[in-house]
Amino acid sequence: MKKNRISKNWVNKQRRDIYVRQSKVDGYRARSAYKLIEIDEKFKIFKGGITVIDIGAAPGSWSQYASKVVKSGKIISIDLKVMQPIGNTLQIQGDFTDQKIQDEIKENLEKKAQVVMSDMAVNTTGIKNIDSIYTGELCKEAMIFSKDIIADNGFFISKMFMGGTFNEIVAQGKSIYKEVKIFKPKSSRKDSKESFIICKNLR
Repeated sequence: MKKNRISKNWVNKQRRDIYVRQSKVDGYRARSAYKLIEIDEKFKIFKGGITVIDIGAAPGSWSQYASKVVKSGKIISIDLKVMQPIGNTLQIQGDFTDQKIQDEIKENLEKKAQVVMSDMAVNTTGIKNIDSIYTGELCKEAMIFSKDIIADNGFFISKMFMGGTFNEIVAQGKSIYKEVKIFKPKSSRKDSKESFIICKNLR
């Protein structure tokens, strides 16, 4: 009974959500596209011809937006799940934390990436502090990986949750990048503890 009530609430929330409705109009696979659009509008990240790494890409809305703006550039999308093809993207299926997958990403890079972005999050347990810690570990791993593959003036973007690892992630960002900002897009749901860390210019 409780599960059915939760499912019904979720369906009703989706129906009322303007970003869910807009994503269908614009052809995006998920409302999360608008979070990246807002990030790009504020920080001026994407441009034609650049190389982008999209970690935790499924169902693909971030890669869809990146594909539109980088045009002749290259996008490498990585996820555990199979994704439907997207324009100029190379898709790698596997666990990003696996060294073999990280090596495969590097092998497919012809030049340093201008953007490394991650919307990775663990399957939520409902215990917000635990979810924050586990997702924070994914963010830190993606950030460490970005050091090896990103251009000196590149951007690193990642989802993070407010919680126990927040200060640790910000400190790690500042140790790797010269500029570190935290941003919560308007398209993030009000009851969500998610924010995004935007880092620029390698130290």
